[in-house]
Amino acid sequence: MKRTGPTNVHLRNLIVSLEKTKKPIWKRVAELLSRPTRKRIVVNVHKLNKLKGNTFVVPGVLLGDGKVERAITVAAWKVTPKARKRIEEAGGRILSIEEMLESFPEGKGVVIVA
Repeated sequence: MKRTGPTNVHLRNLIVSLEKTKKPIWKRVAELLSRPTRKRIVVNVHKLNKLKGNTFVVPGVLLGDGKVERAITVAAWKVTPKARKRIEEAGGRILSIEEMLESFPEGKGVVIVA
């Protein structure tokens, strides 16, 4: 069976733009986003609270279970309203992956949450 990849046009365009960069971190994010939907990453906000660092990329879905106790910056393919609310209440901010790529083109200080 031939593998076709994501059918969402916006996701395909994002993957292409990430693959064009020369930085390994963004190529890895593109690789993780290229997975089938059933194998895509799902992360709760309490996991971000446990990790070191303040800037995270979730190449999948960010869910709102748990608490955030510090201001963090998160980029994800999809963010639930509850997750958005919890992060913004803690003083953090939510970006799209495209905005994260523009803000951190080198990928320094960015942690991929998988």
